[in-house]
Amino acid sequence: MSVTTVPLRPVSKGGLWLMWIGLIALLVAGAAFAFTGTPKIGFETVKAGTGPSPTTADVVLIKYEGKLDNGTVFDANEQAPMQVSQVVPGFSQALTRMQKGGKYKITIPPALGYGDRAVGPIPAGSTLHFDIELIDFRTEAEVRAMQQMMQQQQMMQGAPGGAPGAPGAPAPAPQP
Repeated sequence: MSVTTVPLRPVSKGGLWLMWIGLIALLVAGAAFAFTGTPKIGFETVKAGTGPSPTTADVVLIKYEGKLDNGTVFDANEQAPMQVSQVVPGFSQALTRMQKGGKYKITIPPALGYGDRAVGPIPAGSTLHFDIELIDFRTEAEVRAMQQMMQQQQMMQGAPGGAPGAPGAPAPAPQP
């Protein structure tokens, strides 16, 4: 068996510096492209809240108003419960940065909103602007427990022998 060797010329010190400079320039250019190429939400704190922020597994209670670029209000609500994980990505990102009692202005670019789809009064490719107040938030387990308690209370009120006048309760006997 024979081995063929290929002689390599040594690299000069100046060549190594050029290689490292080129590698660093390439990394900086890649990082700059990634930073500017990724859509981001606009997030402004109008009034700071207190305490922890909701997670994507939480249910929030918010007051909000949503507008288009031209100022048209497409949605508003005084007390809207929402599961953080079930809203558009930009809205979810914003909610997880908020604190209870805080007021915020957010801007969601189309890529983090509805994109190229028209949804109700929102045209395709729309940037969305929101004024939001985070009233409260709870974990999904807490919300389920509260719902079960409410259902049990309703069942107890509606069962025979429950509160007089409650649905399903027998009517009081007439007095002579």
